[in-house]
Amino acid sequence: MRVRNGLGRFGRRRRIRRVAREVFDWRKLRPGQGEAMELLLQGRDVLVVMPTGSGKSAAYQVPGQLLDGPTIVISPLIALQRDQMLSLAGRNAGGAVVVNSAQGAGSSENSLEQIRAGKAEYVFLSPEQLAKPEIVDRLVAARPSLIAIDEAHCVSAWGHDFRPDYLQLGRIIERLGHPPVIALTATASPPVRQDIVTVLGLRDVQQVIRGFDRPNISLEVRRFADEPAKRRALVEDAARRSGLGLVYVATRRDATAYAEELTGAGLRAEAYHAGMKASERERVHTLFSGDGLDVVVATSAFGMGIDKPNVRYVLHSAPPESPDSYYQEIGRAGRDGEPADAVLYYRSEDLGLRRFFAGGKADEDMLRSLATLLHEHKDTVEPRAVRDTLGIGPSKLTGLVNLLERADAIEVSERGDLRYAERGPAPEQAVAEAMELDENRRQVDDSRIDMMRGYAETTGCRRRYLLEYFGEPYPQACGNCGNCVAGAVETTQTDSPFPIHSEVIHASWGPGTVMRNESDRITVLFEDIGYKTLSLEAVQRDSLLTLAPAATGKPSPVG
Repeated sequence: MRVRNGLGRFGRRRRIRRVAREVFDWRKLRPGQGEAMELLLQGRDVLVVMPTGSGKSAAYQVPGQLLDGPTIVISPLIALQRDQMLSLAGRNAGGAVVVNSAQGAGSSENSLEQIRAGKAEYVFLSPEQLAKPEIVDRLVAARPSLIAIDEAHCVSAWGHDFRPDYLQLGRIIERLGHPPVIALTATASPPVRQDIVTVLGLRDVQQVIRGFDRPNISLEVRRFADEPAKRRALVEDAARRSGLGLVYVATRRDATAYAEELTGAGLRAEAYHAGMKASERERVHTLFSGDGLDVVVATSAFGMGIDKPNVRYVLHSAPPESPDSYYQEIGRAGRDGEPADAVLYYRSEDLGLRRFFAGGKADEDMLRSLATLLHEHKDTVEPRAVRDTLGIGPSKLTGLVNLLERADAIEVSERGDLRYAERGPAPEQAVAEAMELDENRRQVDDSRIDMMRGYAETTGCRRRYLLEYFGEPYPQACGNCGNCVAGAVETTQTDSPFPIHSEVIHASWGPGTVMRNESDRITVLFEDIGYKTLSLEAVQRDSLLTLAPAATGKPSPVG
């Protein structure tokens, strides 16, 4: 049954409630779920930001039942695709199939045939599968009615799980006729949300954002002057704790070393990182899921898509590269609503390692080679031919293409073929503009590391710091972070001439948005260079900021 846009608001709600009850046995929808469902049935695109465990998948599963044509679900994790497919298999929901690299050619062909025959309402794919024109052609023929993009923060270069394969999704959505699109994520700061909307090409988009706050997780930072003392303290802390825990580390070597030390302390501990064989990672994941471990010591490779409710603590042996990463990782604790702890073991020198990891610069020579190749060829070129000519892999090419596309130098067809833009800049100018864009990206990365330092060193409420980073005002002290417990935090915030979320303009850094206010400083998110924390006294004394103009009128300096 096709839901028509002319169907009234109350009619849509009745159908949503009926399907939720009869197909999925959900007697009551959670906050945000129903709103997202209604918007999709109106034909709107939706960006949903909700905490893990709040039922984001329901927001596309119910509308999928009410729209004619299959629902395409794009997810980066094969294990998550499998889990979601199995959860639908036990319901009278029209069938679900997966198409991914873990299948043989025969299984994938069978899945595609079920879609063509109308025997599968939901099809789960990774973005890598959508790089194959033959698969996209089969999906186009099936006329999908809804597209869901899970872990949508992967689309953003601001996001800590950025994946180049996600950059093609905007073009794929258009090839599929741009039915209603729902992008889903558990953690997305304002620039990540904007990137999701822009890169996916969402139209008439409505954002459904439900609170980031996880009040049951206590927040603490323990500072150290030297590395050996920090390592001893973390191991002793984990050894004293009961319940399941996660320890996040910066390097693969640390994952192995800490796991050995924790095992020596009497814990059932295992390491997990991307350098391990797939079978070993699967073994650790299975042990973790079945409560066969006390603690997993992992790099950031572990966690996305995992919904384990009884993790009691998350310890970090070093700060990650941004508050985005940190909040995503500590959010894996306490999903059952019971008390949980997040402790950052901090040494200021650790941030230097993060800057090293984040400091990669675009390959200027390869950008020039790509721009020159396409400019001289004059016609469209298949990506495989470009990769073979330049001797680079798919991910490297995607990153180069993204920069030159943003510099208006090259165009990408619906099928992913490349050509030089008819009115594009000369190759040398295009490369210069691309390198400038890349420099802006690196400045943004640096600014997020600075914000991580700010979290570690703040004397204010740590929960307030994190929530305001994500654009959620939090004027009170939380009472459940180390600073609040120590009684060192003001219970109210002073009035500021630059309220949170106000738009401002800096003479050198351009437009920005006020994200955080303290008694003596403000933090502004600038469009081009990221986050900057400014002395309020200096701002007012030197008129460094002006409030952005309204629809008409001039900027108004605040002094």
